[in-house]
Amino acid sequence: MIKNKRETNEMLVSDFDYQLPEELIAQDPIEPRDASRLLILDKKTGSIRHSIFHHLADYLHPGDVLVINDTKVLPARIYAHKESGAVIEVLLLKQVALNSWQALVRPGKKAKIGSKLLFELPQITATIVDHSEDGTRIIEFAYEGDFFSLLEELGTMPLPPYIKKALQDQNRYQPVYARERGSAAAPTAGLHFTPELLQSIQDQGIVIARVLLHVGLGTFRPVKTDIVQQHVMHHEYYRVDSENAVKINQAKANGGRLIAVGTTSVRTLETVTDENGLIHSGEGWTQKYIYPGYKFLAVDGMITNFHLPKSTLIMLVSALVGRENVLHAYEIAIHERYRFFSFGDAMLIL
Repeated sequence: MIKNKRETNEMLVSDFDYQLPEELIAQDPIEPRDASRLLILDKKTGSIRHSIFHHLADYLHPGDVLVINDTKVLPARIYAHKESGAVIEVLLLKQVALNSWQALVRPGKKAKIGSKLLFELPQITATIVDHSEDGTRIIEFAYEGDFFSLLEELGTMPLPPYIKKALQDQNRYQPVYARERGSAAAPTAGLHFTPELLQSIQDQGIVIARVLLHVGLGTFRPVKTDIVQQHVMHHEYYRVDSENAVKINQAKANGGRLIAVGTTSVRTLETVTDENGLIHSGEGWTQKYIYPGYKFLAVDGMITNFHLPKSTLIMLVSALVGRENVLHAYEIAIHERYRFFSFGDAMLIL
């Protein structure tokens, strides 16, 4: 039983497994964005209610603070060919120097150091200059003009492998409030918001604050250890400015609840909060790993999607509301035919 494992300070990754019918994996984003379903999970009692995301504000109080991650997804999947003609798929993960990026490259056996990559646009080329122990490559680009403008022409959104359909509108894999380019995947809890819903939330006296965390390599990496505690989280860049730190601290001081939109916002907030619950501005790289037993410093509730089995994301949610409550909620969601994963429905935990 999980109770005994907690007593011995050991949890198995398999304890966070569940069976999902494949037809419940959402292949298309719903229209409009806020028409997705919303499961409300009470973190104290485990009780469940059902609603629509458009009615989110009905479950929030004036003075609460909703924290969004305004990272913007890069069209990071690009195709190149070597001088020999071999086709290479490149997935940019993070910028490591002015013109250099860490990337996943397929097929890896053809991506040797020194290989030159050519693209459809003649004003950009690349060279593989290094490789890492995790199998990624360091690619150095040479180009004329603006790199990100060229990337917009060449690249496509790096949709997760469980989404088999092509995305017709690339902006549907971006939250409407996305600002700063840098993520290799979307913070998908934010995909449910519309500008009108955000305005309605603010009109009801709910504070909206922004943080930044660029979603990186770990999104594409399954947990490979059997023991939860043995997993090592990846590094991701975060930033919280002083204006938003003050906004969050004031809302909490006035009795408002801190509700994070997505696991990325949770990890950012817990990274910059001290033992007294005070949010500090700052930037850097976080490896914050949250699983059951973690004592939350800042976050009172969260909005999140339904996550992959045995993932660090379902572990984080379980830390907030309890593993048994989460798995029960997932069981109910499956029974009620909720849509799962990136383009799926949402859960509100309060």
